[in-house]
Amino acid sequence: MKIEYNKSLKRYNTFGIEVFASEFATITSVTELENILIENENKSLFILSGGSNMLLTKNINSLVLHISIKGITVTEASDTHVLVSSNAGENWHDFVQYCIKNNYGGLENLSLIPGYVGSAPIQNIGAYGVELKDTMVSCEAINISTRKKHVFLKNDCKFGYRNSIFKNESKGKYIITKVTFKLTKKEHQLNTSYGAIEKALTDQKITQPTIKNISDAVIKIRQSKLPDPAEIGNSGSFFKNPVVNTGHFIKLQQAHPNIPFYKIDENHIKIPAGWLIEQSGFKGKRWGDAGVHEKQALVLVNYNNATGNEILEISKKIVTSIKDKFNISLETEVNII
Repeated sequence: MKIEYNKSLKRYNTFGIEVFASEFATITSVTELENILIENENKSLFILSGGSNMLLTKNINSLVLHISIKGITVTEASDTHVLVSSNAGENWHDFVQYCIKNNYGGLENLSLIPGYVGSAPIQNIGAYGVELKDTMVSCEAINISTRKKHVFLKNDCKFGYRNSIFKNESKGKYIITKVTFKLTKKEHQLNTSYGAIEKALTDQKITQPTIKNISDAVIKIRQSKLPDPAEIGNSGSFFKNPVVNTGHFIKLQQAHPNIPFYKIDENHIKIPAGWLIEQSGFKGKRWGDAGVHEKQALVLVNYNNATGNEILEISKKIVTSIKDKFNISLETEVNII
């Protein structure tokens, strides 16, 4: 392990923003992590995972620790279930595909989500009716101050919609090193409730889908809507889907009869942020190298050499417009740094 200086972070963030780290180190084991924390206990740290859920707007004048600890292990198995542990530096989609290949069910709806396994609990990643919290059993983390290992059980993580303890009271205090999931080996509980998945399966005349069928459908849907970060810089969904009270929604529906929605409970309705943004005229708009994707208004993009601040300014325009037009306050899903 060595420390590099004035390191470009362009290839370490999916937006492809060119900023620099004053110091940078790649961490490939828990021992390396513990040692570098001891040796640099008085330095400011910046923890970098897959770089898929951030917008960098400035150089990082800290020691950047790129968590790249690899390894997947089966820690326990029965006739019906299996416990699978993945180290934090594994690519999330690759881990999902490993599980599918071994017929471990539960993560198939989360296929093709960018990023590393270690950052997944922070965001409580989710897609197509499934969230990480549905299958996660625990995660291991190193306390930055004490350098001691701490195990967080699922309930300890205080999961919410794209939220967890790691974004709130424990923010910046721990580095996740391993995540463990309880997955099914047979009688998989498939979630095909989202219309897009149902349509994809129907189009292929699949009436008894496997977890691979679900994964393939999700991959196809995501590829048709979302740009590949390797081709166009982006961080996936830039905003959270807002949740409004039923009274507010009824007023919106009267003004916009075709508004899509998902009922959460008797008092709360979720509205697709992409629809709101599209209705406000931002879909496909471009300002220099920064813009809103032409197929999915929820995705802000870097076409070539946009700065983080240029993309941030577009997000602010969108937030203001949605507030004025719908009286809804959009929240970013992406971390602004």
